[in-house]
Amino acid sequence: MISVGASKKACSPKQAAQLSRAVAPFLYQAHAVGLGYPAAIRVAAITHQSRVSSGTRSFSTTNANQLREVYPAKDTAFIRKTLPAWEHPGYTEEEMLAVTPGHRPPETVGDWVAWKLVRLARWATDLATGIGREQQVDMKNPTTAVTAGKPLTEAQWLVRVLFLESIAGVPGMVGGMLRHLHSLRRLKRDNGWIETLLEESYNERMHLLTAQCLGSPGWFMRTMILGAQGVFFNAMFISYLVLPKISHRFVGYLEEEAVHTYTRLIREIEQGDLPKWSDPNFQIPEIAVDYWRIPEGKRTMRHLMLYIRADEAGHRGVNHTLANLDQKEDPNPFVSEYRANAEQQKPNAALKPAGYEREDVIG
Repeated sequence: MISVGASKKACSPKQAAQLSRAVAPFLYQAHAVGLGYPAAIRVAAITHQSRVSSGTRSFSTTNANQLREVYPAKDTAFIRKTLPAWEHPGYTEEEMLAVTPGHRPPETVGDWVAWKLVRLARWATDLATGIGREQQVDMKNPTTAVTAGKPLTEAQWLVRVLFLESIAGVPGMVGGMLRHLHSLRRLKRDNGWIETLLEESYNERMHLLTAQCLGSPGWFMRTMILGAQGVFFNAMFISYLVLPKISHRFVGYLEEEAVHTYTRLIREIEQGDLPKWSDPNFQIPEIAVDYWRIPEGKRTMRHLMLYIRADEAGHRGVNHTLANLDQKEDPNPFVSEYRANAEQQKPNAALKPAGYEREDVIG
């Protein structure tokens, strides 16, 4: 179930009204025809025919008197605004457009197991999102092909993005936490891994906060997210304790799927398959503008997805690279200072779908 609420700061009433017009027809239709969802996980339709008289929140599956702002401002005597703990590095438009879907072929048994687990997760997500056969891409090249016979609807995209981002921040937090405790316990430096992993987790959470301005989950989806996070956290915890290299490979493959997802979403926006999101006057949430420092004239849904896809591409390259390194001794090449005469300078993870091999960044 998805409901949409407006926030005075992060999601303005004008944005909420735009969002209602954008997805209400699709969700109403989704409810009417079922979209092929299993009954237990079907997304409830957002009310399309009846509107809230105030106009600030024009649709929801939740009663009007139960709606609350997505991110209500905390009113204090002194604090005006809380800034992001990790400032986003920013991208040029050329860097974002250079990102493409890619796949690192499995080379070991561990790689193969990690890849198959991600494919299983992709299948489950497709099932939960109600994607029909005609909406699927070429299954022989599932991570790189982005063309399908039929586009997804706004409703399907909202469910998919919200669910994806709700668990995407788990691996970085688990890895960063365990390496932090290991550093304390063994009285050893970590050589830059902790910060990168925690920043990755923070970045994924910002994706979720942005997505929640587009569609706020109802009680059923929140229950699904709670269960998925519980299972995923404990699985990653055990996996990272025992097999950290395979855990990073798994996350690398997971991020390949994220890059694929956002590439397809961008393509469908560009083609006009999602007409409201394709509208250049559609206003994205303020929380996204502040975090990515998106300039005037670029605050469209397409540009927002370009920023998020570039983030996912960076996580993809970072985790595939970390999976190639010595987990106990090697420094993190993405935050390290290189020697003046080193051939490799400032590795760009976003443009390396398969990541860097150890000899390319460590020497």
